[in-house]
Amino acid sequence: MKSPEAVPVPLLDLKLQYATLRDEIRKVTDELYESQLFILGPRVEAFEKAVAAYVGTKHAVGMSSGTDAQLAAMMALGVGPGDDVVTSPYTFFSSAGAVARLGARPVFCDIDPATFNVDPEKLAKAVTPKTRAIQPVHLYGQCADMEPILEVSRAKGIPVIEDACQSLGAGYRGRKAGALGTFGAFSFFPSKNLGGFGDGGMVTTDDDALASTLKALRMHGETSRYHHRLVGGNFRLDALQAAVLHVKLPHLDSWAEGRRRNAAEIEALYLEMGGRPYQEGGLSFPAQAPGRHHVFNQFVVRVGKGRRDALKERLAARQIGNAIYYPVPLHLQECFSYLGGKEGDFPEAERAARETLAIPVFPELTAAQKRFLAFTLAEFSLE
Repeated sequence: MKSPEAVPVPLLDLKLQYATLRDEIRKVTDELYESQLFILGPRVEAFEKAVAAYVGTKHAVGMSSGTDAQLAAMMALGVGPGDDVVTSPYTFFSSAGAVARLGARPVFCDIDPATFNVDPEKLAKAVTPKTRAIQPVHLYGQCADMEPILEVSRAKGIPVIEDACQSLGAGYRGRKAGALGTFGAFSFFPSKNLGGFGDGGMVTTDDDALASTLKALRMHGETSRYHHRLVGGNFRLDALQAAVLHVKLPHLDSWAEGRRRNAAEIEALYLEMGGRPYQEGGLSFPAQAPGRHHVFNQFVVRVGKGRRDALKERLAARQIGNAIYYPVPLHLQECFSYLGGKEGDFPEAERAARETLAIPVFPELTAAQKRFLAFTLAEFSLE
């Protein structure tokens, strides 16, 4: 197998995206600087309306981060001490961290090895009489299998908070992430498919009363100037972030389609170059489950026969970006030791933590970069 041209391949290069939008972004940010309206206001309201229309919900409420979006959604439901919230052990920390911050108990449910999302068949057993909310995670850009999750929700009267922080634009049976449960929580961290120039988040909902509560919670529970019905926090989305994100939103679907094409092309090149399957020490590539629309916020492969870390080193040596999401499942994190979690409790989450590696997929990848990446993966698999 002849080696193609060796070229650096970053995990993500946001400078390329910015170059295409520089003039439009500078125009709206200059207008904002002239207005000096930096906190909430018309820019935030316009972006909220645009996100609600895009997701297909009545309301979208801007938040200061994806973490605060999760936290505010739980606060709106009254989650607190004595309550349980069911979520995944294989996800970003905030999915459980927000639960613990409210004095509630994170209860974990193991994942489906094909999608890395909560396994609905195990969900009913994770629900307890104290369960106040179910928080499935739409990990890496693909929705969890929501219908059986919602069946549990309806049967037991438990609201669902979709952790859609990585999945704006992802679809499930013709509906978008964030329009399936009681709430959808989103992040606009710069590395997300729709990323800001700093932190930002959003909560979507169809419930008028809950939307009103969210708007109060993000202003310290204020319902009118200096009158507080609730104890909330400072969870406001900055107008600067809203302005930038509003410029980017119309491009979101085309960027996601570019990620989808790149993922398919890299996998096809890997196979064309003789790359071995996972069972032989090679790779398995992400599977799009039936009825889903995957937007590939991350392109995460499995590496067989305990060779993940060796592949990570190989990629780094060739200046190919990569990252491990996530090396330690949440039930084994030191800060959650009080929950009594131990190795073997959630075997699929633990296996994913040992075997998975994120590789480049951003839409601006060149043909040469994709070919060099696929060649490096295939060559490694054959050793």
